Amino acid sequence: MLLWLKALHIIFMVTWFAGLFYLPRLFVYHKICQEQSGRDLFKVMEYKLYYYITTPSSILTVILGFWLIDMYGWNILLHWEWLQIKLVFVVILIGFHLYCGKLLKAFAKDEDQHTEKFYRMINEIPVIPLIVIVIMAVVKPFLG
Repeated sequence: MLLWLKALHIIFMVTWFAGLFYLPRLFVYHKICQEQSGRDLFKVMEYKLYYYITTPSSILTVILGFWLIDMYGWNILLHWEWLQIKLVFVVILIGFHLYCGKLLKAFAKDEDQHTEKFYRMINEIPVIPLIVIVIMAVVKPFLG
């Protein structure tokens, strides 16, 4: 059972990250699009990616993560520093996810205020949490 939970946790984490990498890229293309029909298509694509793939994947990743913690016992949070660091970066990732949702809503209302360069830059933000989370979960550098 534990290995199945871990596998599902990883699968949904990968789909969550895929959405967090692709959504800002869609914002870049949306921003530079000149035709209204193209902008309307990007709105649909962004909406479906965020609400049908990225958000459900994030929810399932978090639920499965807490389920795994529960299986090990909640006291591990007091002793496993690698898990504490991982969870801090998960919270950062959730914040980024929610911020992308805010940006999506601005695009949906044609009220976007950012530049193409801004979207190209934020497209790289999930890289840091990805690196830290994977290293913490696999290497467990602070496990005695």
